[in-house]
Amino acid sequence: MPEVAIVLGSDSDLPKVKDCFSLLDEFGVSFEIIVSSAHRTPDSTKTWAASLRERGVRVVIAVAGGAAHLPGVVASYTTLPVIGVPVETPVAGGLDSVLSILQMPAGIPVATMPVGKSGGTNAALFAISILALATDAYALRLEEYRRKMARGITEKNEKLQSIGYKDYIQGIEAKK
Repeated sequence: MPEVAIVLGSDSDLPKVKDCFSLLDEFGVSFEIIVSSAHRTPDSTKTWAASLRERGVRVVIAVAGGAAHLPGVVASYTTLPVIGVPVETPVAGGLDSVLSILQMPAGIPVATMPVGKSGGTNAALFAISILALATDAYALRLEEYRRKMARGITEKNEKLQSIGYKDYIQGIEAKK
């Protein structure tokens, strides 16, 4: 039984949030992924969303672009926390998606993540944070994850201080 349910409005969104899946795997969080559309398959989206709690799901991640109604529609059919991940679009670079998810009416909240690669990563971490309220193992893994990030920053600073900014920048540009 999945702890996190992930719904994408289109299969083309899968590669855009792949870091979300990897991070959930890394933390040992069980999840399911489906493709369902708020507009093209509204009945199946409703049925799926309405069944989440009875299936043991504890958090929902909904990924959508453009009109990006999917997170709000899902939230209207469940009382579980819903995390919306806006997808970049050619229209406004994803700002249209962000605003569609962000501007939910009072009473149907949806947490909104950033557009781009960070959105999927932050959605996974936010879902894990919610799960960590009841599961100490997730809380401990989150603490270690943050310590690891901090160590990485410390190491980068030490390298910057030892070689100077010009050589550091050249090293970054050489990796591109």
